[in-house]
Amino acid sequence: MQITRVTTVLDAADVGQEVAFWAAVLGGTAVGDRTWQSVRLPDGTKPVAVQLSPDHRPSRWPDEPVNVHLDLWVEEIRQAHGEVVSRGAELIQEGEHTALGSFNVYLSPAGHPFCLCWHP
Repeated sequence: MQITRVTTVLDAADVGQEVAFWAAVLGGTAVGDRTWQSVRLPDGTKPVAVQLSPDHRPSRWPDEPVNVHLDLWVEEIRQAHGEVVSRGAELIQEGEHTALGSFNVYLSPAGHPFCLCWHP
């Protein structure tokens, strides 16, 4: 088996809002239609897509299992935090520190958890 592309697909009741958030955070553009949109990066890859799921409800992390989340490693946490929050993310857990690095946990506008990670 040869894998030619990997895309993380997220469900959302509002495809446009969710894909706009990820396009802005990842520095790409949204492509697709009202039921399925991808984030296309400048190099042509499409690492994230959003599909219409009218009954989608946000995850209630950490109380409910979460099947997928994104870790985004950043050089400057204060700047990255300000950017994702200004685009609609909600900080739900701040400043976890591990031997591998530190991370904050956020929810995207549709309620998908993701982490901003950094090295201390």
